[in-house]
Amino acid sequence: MTSAVSAAERRAITHRVTLAGAAVDAVLGILKLAVGWMAQSHALIADGLHSLSDLATDALVLLAARHAHAEPDDEHPYGHERIETAATVGLGIALVVVGLGVAIDAVRRLLHPELLLAPQAWAIGAALVSIIAKEWVFRFTIAAARKINSGILAANAWHSRSDALSSLVVCVGLLGTMAGLNYVDALAALVVGAMIAQIGWQFAWHSMRELIDTGLGDDELETIRETILAIPGVGSLHELRTRRMAAKALVDVHIILSDARVSVSEGHQISELVRARLMRALDAVSDVIVHIDPENDEDVSPGVHLPMRDEFRVLLGAIWGDLCTAATLDAVTLHYLGGHIHIDVHLDMQPNADVSDLGAQLIAAAAAEPLIGEVRVFVNSAPK
Repeated sequence: MTSAVSAAERRAITHRVTLAGAAVDAVLGILKLAVGWMAQSHALIADGLHSLSDLATDALVLLAARHAHAEPDDEHPYGHERIETAATVGLGIALVVVGLGVAIDAVRRLLHPELLLAPQAWAIGAALVSIIAKEWVFRFTIAAARKINSGILAANAWHSRSDALSSLVVCVGLLGTMAGLNYVDALAALVVGAMIAQIGWQFAWHSMRELIDTGLGDDELETIRETILAIPGVGSLHELRTRRMAAKALVDVHIILSDARVSVSEGHQISELVRARLMRALDAVSDVIVHIDPENDEDVSPGVHLPMRDEFRVLLGAIWGDLCTAATLDAVTLHYLGGHIHIDVHLDMQPNADVSDLGAQLIAAAAAEPLIGEVRVFVNSAPK
């Protein structure tokens, strides 16, 4: 669960897993290049270059992990996780370049048969060692990536899996060449190159989508909606927006309350409950910004033309005149709803006082003002 893994733990796990993979990459890269050269296998040489390219991406992962897991600061209040995202784009582009290079060289040899190599059968041994070792690195790395929900670690894991798959293709190419089909080794190298480029493009494209704030998937959005609408006091929601930051997800949402006239503190309490429950429902969600709406203002804000309290108090003073004191005006609660200002008036009077006439006069005087909607009069049982 990502919520239980701290930034320090994420950094430590990333370093440990990546260094282990780098050690394997170095050994395999040198082994396959040496054996490919001596056994005259173009596909095995290409596979060796693939393994050595893993060292560069390993270094990129380590560099990104060092900076991406730093705590938020004044210049980066949301944290540094997108360093990891940017590094993943770089890793994906590197894979595309390596894959295209291998594929182009293979096509050149296919078009010029005199450049084809004649690999020896014993080169298969190096390819088999690579398959076993790189599959282990893949499983080791992908397990860690899932534990800490790391995109760049997952990309590096699949880079290792692509190396294992390319070694498998190399074996097929070597077997074909042993059967007398010299061009099969170059065809295998072409397939390896295409595989590398395709995997690189997938990771680069996914991370570029994150950099331009692509939102969460449909299933996650549905979970967010269901979680919010299940909270007491929430009537509906709109303007739900999400974005990813590496292992994190950020959510912005506007909620419409079931009762538009609740207090500010109650509305705040509802928004805090929305935030807490979303962060429990989805481990990736690290922060939620909740905007409280008393009514739907997604398309039009019906109250944008209405005056604020200080200006409105002057208007009320002119309308009500001697009907109430300044102290009574201070006890007025305003509700901006439906393009009008609805008023709750709280009168401090004794329980046996006759207030019905005063209340009726306040309501009648306000009725002529088009900005005012409903007026409600409440009487406190004793003065404050």
